[in-house]
Amino acid sequence: MLRIPSALSPAGAAPLLCAGITTYTPLRHWGVGKYHKLAVVGLGELGHMAVKIGKALGTEVTVLSTSERKRKDAEQLGAFNFALTSQPETFTRLQRHFDFILDTVSAPHNYNTYVNLLKTDGTMILVGAPDKPTPLEPFPLILHRRRIAGSVIGGIRETQEMLDFCATHNIESDIEVIPIQQVNEAYERVLKGDVRFRFVIDLRSLK
Repeated sequence: MLRIPSALSPAGAAPLLCAGITTYTPLRHWGVGKYHKLAVVGLGELGHMAVKIGKALGTEVTVLSTSERKRKDAEQLGAFNFALTSQPETFTRLQRHFDFILDTVSAPHNYNTYVNLLKTDGTMILVGAPDKPTPLEPFPLILHRRRIAGSVIGGIRETQEMLDFCATHNIESDIEVIPIQQVNEAYERVLKGDVRFRFVIDLRSLK
């Protein structure tokens, strides 16, 4: 049975059980920590937690996003750097720069462009799940011993570890609480990417 640390409110802990454990698990499994350079692709529900957890682990975190309006959010969350993937020069400037890339994007996109940002022996970890396959070019992987891996959420023991870690480092998921009556409006905003960074329905509005 999970124990909610006293530093976390039940309302604050609930979102961590989703986005928190999904990003905590791969970062811990691959030993991401001090002296590493981590790129987080996408700054949504999963990405914003990856930035917070990565920073708390002592990692230099760079957010890679298609949207300039995410720059301020990235800075406020503690990212060391921000780069626009809509600018081709980003992929030239950051080539072979990162030890790890955590890809949180669920929309179809080209993995190959991100693989080239990894150092030798670098790892790209997928936690987003696009609904269409992406062809992979083998030589950028082969020539630099790079890896692409996937990750699912951890078990009860690791979830408790994540909750304790977040309590120690004062980490909570950024949420917007809405009444049930606004669920359709919230869904439309999700489709537009207009959420920072997760909606939570106030069950008291069911009365």
